[in-house]
Amino acid sequence: MFDAIIIFSVLSLILGLILGYAAIKFKIDGNPLVDQIDALLPQTQCGQCDFAGCRPYAEAIAKGEAQINQCPPGGQDGVDALAELLDVETLLLNEEFGENTTDHVVYVDEQVCIGCTLCIQACPVDAFVGASKVMTTVIEDECTGCDLCIPVCPVDCIHIKALETTLGNYVPDLKEIAHG
Repeated sequence: MFDAIIIFSVLSLILGLILGYAAIKFKIDGNPLVDQIDALLPQTQCGQCDFAGCRPYAEAIAKGEAQINQCPPGGQDGVDALAELLDVETLLLNEEFGENTTDHVVYVDEQVCIGCTLCIQACPVDAFVGASKVMTTVIEDECTGCDLCIPVCPVDCIHIKALETTLGNYVPDLKEIAHG
């Protein structure tokens, strides 16, 4: 009887050590759902969703503290992808947080630019190229149209440029589809 107690104690100790090691070795940092949600977001870090960036917004969605339709740069496609991932009913993009701005980019009037670099600092996706006291320009392929650079420009040299509609960037008006 005493031998059985010793054997079970030793086995319990060994199993406890193995489980302790496995908990340390295979520890998962963070919530994998947050990573999946964050991967679906456009990574513009624009703050239009009322969060400091895409990662905080993803965390809020995972906790149930935010709706899936607060990301204008992600558009309706982003909302639909989030709904599918989370297995919830899709919602229409909430225009309270802004409009889907994938139909334009910004450009800098180089004759007026003073090289203050405020636009470079405001841009969440590093779409601006320039340096202090040197003319700044926009890399159009990187610009997400979040327009965060426009209000910080002291000389109003940043303007909106509509993108030519192509099959690659066409976004139908969802209101027309719903009511049409």
